[in-house]
Amino acid sequence: MAAHESRHIGELVRNGGRSFSFEFFPPKDEAGEAQLWKAIQELEPYRPTFVSVTYGAGGSTRDKTVAITGRIARETSLLPMAHLTCVGHTRNELEGILDAYEAEGVNHVMALRGDPQEGPRADWTPTDGGLNYAVDLVDLVRSRGDFRVGVAAFPEGHPSAASLDADADVLVAKAKAGADFAVTQMFFRAADYFALVERVRARGVDIPILPGIMPILNLNAIRRQGELIGTSVPDDLVARISAYDGDPTAVRAEGIRIAAELCDELLAGGAPGLHFYTLNRSKATLEIFEALQITA
Repeated sequence: MAAHESRHIGELVRNGGRSFSFEFFPPKDEAGEAQLWKAIQELEPYRPTFVSVTYGAGGSTRDKTVAITGRIARETSLLPMAHLTCVGHTRNELEGILDAYEAEGVNHVMALRGDPQEGPRADWTPTDGGLNYAVDLVDLVRSRGDFRVGVAAFPEGHPSAASLDADADVLVAKAKAGADFAVTQMFFRAADYFALVERVRARGVDIPILPGIMPILNLNAIRRQGELIGTSVPDDLVARISAYDGDPTAVRAEGIRIAAELCDELLAGGAPGLHFYTLNRSKATLEIFEALQITA
């Protein structure tokens, strides 16, 4: 456990060259759990900077998130980061969850406001005795023990943000509250990522911002998800994918090529690394690695 505790993601991202990290979600059943651990075992040899485990809406996967991150800390060489959201929790409950993470040897937390159970575009419903903003959760996490904190960033702006500038102000506030690094929502134009970084740097903040990568393996599914979170799929990419409509294997291959091109452009432009949304499978992530012109 000491080896995990001596490593801090923010410092690793700043000082360790290019960072590569993977995100998983708590499985719903035994088959899903077997698939998750297979993916973890297949990705571990790539020595990612860290791996993160998501947290279901309203705390619906709380116990599983705690158990999975704890098992990763105990049984692998990987550095785990657990997600935590404000949704549906009182401050006391959040403190209890942080105690559970600490007991499991997990001292990195991705602090998120989280989406309402109805979805990211639904109106926010406060919880009595709870927190309403991610910056408040950052404050809480940093006030307890030796936790290090990651936060979310949005290249195209959060769906509820009044403007891109207002959205950048929120990220800057989270950094000033003690966030060590940020990970972006998925996006498909490198220019959107670099523009976000510029907005934050213009405000005098140098927090590392890791781009989040989600390959387009199913165009309709990505479009639906993008509509919910405010991410658009550019017309030129839609055309490239649609050219293979009816051939799932070819669609997948083109999606991997597009993701690899984006990764190349991001790294060439100075991104500190890449954060892969794995969907609990290793294959697509490994295919992107193989296709990258600049490898890990």
